[in-house]
Amino acid sequence: MLMPERVKYRKMHRGRTKGKAKGGTLVSFGEYGIQVLEPGWITARQIEASRLVLISAVRKTGKLWMRIFPDKSVTKKPAETRMGSGKGDVDHWVAVVRPGRVIFEFSGVNEETAEDLARHVGFKLPVKVSLVKREEGR
Repeated sequence: MLMPERVKYRKMHRGRTKGKAKGGTLVSFGEYGIQVLEPGWITARQIEASRLVLISAVRKTGKLWMRIFPDKSVTKKPAETRMGSGKGDVDHWVAVVRPGRVIFEFSGVNEETAEDLARHVGFKLPVKVSLVKREEGR
């Protein structure tokens, strides 16, 4: 599963998910992109599940680009632990996404298949997503 090889600090603050995405909002590499419509955290497992859905369709004819990476650690304390005694151990890794961020791009499929893929990827993710096309001027 995806996770950073090393980080400067193991345990991170939760942070905020206000506002829109600052960058990564345009389809830069492929013909189609999957864009996030609401803020949230996408775990490494969810990214992998989405990637498997996409790769099964574009494997022979197309190409896939992943535009997010889970680089934020989420900690969890063991069940039935008393209050205090510090922050819990790192449980999993997430990618923070804000509205407008393109998380996957792919090419080599027709538009009907692309719409179907975006719908199936949406089932795997905790945020709403939509299909976006590459702009002609770019």
